Amino acid sequence: MRRVVTGHDENGRSVVVSDGPVPRSREFTSLPGWVSRLPWATEPGERVSRTGQDPTPQVTSLLPAPGGTRFIVLTFPPDTAMADPAFDPVAFDREQRADSPGLADLIEPDGMHATPTVDYGIVLQGEIDLELDDGRCTRLSAGDIVIQNGTRHGWRNRGDQPVTMAFVLIGADRDG
Repeated sequence: MRRVVTGHDENGRSVVVSDGPVPRSREFTSLPGWVSRLPWATEPGERVSRTGQDPTPQVTSLLPAPGGTRFIVLTFPPDTAMADPAFDPVAFDREQRADSPGLADLIEPDGMHATPTVDYGIVLQGEIDLELDDGRCTRLSAGDIVIQNGTRHGWRNRGDQPVTMAFVLIGADRDG
């Protein structure tokens, strides 16, 4: 995956300041096919960087504070990968906590979770099911968009191909 970042030169003209792979990207060894990328992040009250300086090395939580954002791209392997006898859920949990601090703490054993964020999700490739508390699943395909309003949910890849989704998490105050 390629990340192009713009900024301004010394004369105030817009320029590309960075063009290359997403530097904060991880292919999990404990669950082949699971890939997590953090292309960008903002903090509450932060001014737009005129130089396009990469904020991702300083991110200590994938959960943004109210007014902050996280841009995350995930690739989900088929759910059958977790049924493989070689799958080690303890190692996966350890890798999740190292890669996704803050967010990983909220994920339940069955993958369900709720975050204090409004999430804009876009299916880039494949088909995936969004499961909510009532157990019903909504099938999403490439090009579909979901607005996740801090509700408890889980992602289910019941197909035989990986699914890639892009998410923008916006830190929000919960109203109860």
